[in-house]
Amino acid sequence: MNRINIVTLGVKDMNKSLRFYRDGLGFHTSIKEDQPSIVFFNNTGTKLALYPLEELAKDINEKEPPKQSGFSGITLAYNAKSIGEVDDVINKAEKAGGTIEKFPQDVFWGGYSGYFSDPDGYYWEVAYSKDWSFDENDMLIIK
Repeated sequence: MNRINIVTLGVKDMNKSLRFYRDGLGFHTSIKEDQPSIVFFNNTGTKLALYPLEELAKDINEKEPPKQSGFSGITLAYNAKSIGEVDDVINKAEKAGGTIEKFPQDVFWGGYSGYFSDPDGYYWEVAYSKDWSFDENDMLIIK
């Protein structure tokens, strides 16, 4: 496997999560309704999907669906092109109802980053490094 095309988040309240990502963070989707059965957001190189948590758990194992509890050890990443963009995304997340887990700051690996969690508790790192560049498709290049 060399490419992840869709990341699916199981959500407890589709309307709340849709508003958080679409209206709060400005992620692009063609969905206009408030209670769709699934939502796809268009991002460079990947799609972010929202799907009801109960249905996703059934899809994984209908007889014994996995249970959600606490930090899963996985974070999603938003790779910014400037320190200002990091601050802007963190501020948008907070205004949209997200929780700031770590305010943006200079970090040990030489970059600048912060963390927020969305209404369903998924953690996002918003990060920038002066050493990063992006290709013609706006995909992050890490050297």
